[in-house]
Amino acid sequence: MTLVFLTGNGIFQQDNGPCHKALIVLEWFEVHTEEFHFMSWPPNSPDLNPMEHIWDVMEKQLRAQTPPSPNISTLRDRCLDIWYNLSPVMYQKLVASMPRRVTAVLTAKGGATRY
Repeated sequence: MTLVFLTGNGIFQQDNGPCHKALIVLEWFEVHTEEFHFMSWPPNSPDLNPMEHIWDVMEKQLRAQTPPSPNISTLRDRCLDIWYNLSPVMYQKLVASMPRRVTAVLTAKGGATRY
C-alpha cells in the first residue's frame, strides 16, 4: 500500500494484499473515500514498486546494527535515522528505473523479473 499526499489529496495503491482488505482498513477508506484516489495495482508485484527496494535497504541496515534494537522505541528511532539518511541518488535511480521495470514486466507477461 502506498499513500502519497499531493496538495492534500492521497493516492492509495491497492494491490489486494490481505492487510489492505482487512475490515478496519476498508471501513476507514469508506469514511475517507473523498480524500483518496484509488490506484489498482497487480497483486504481488514488488518489481513495479520501488518502495520495496527501499524497505530492503532499510532492513539490511537495521540487521547490520548491533546490538539489535532492545525495544520498539529504539527500533523506531533507528528506522527514522536510516530513512532520513538514505541517499537522494538512490531515490532518483529507483524512479528512473520505472520504464525498464514496466518493460521487463510486460516482456515477462507478468512473470518474475530481475527486479
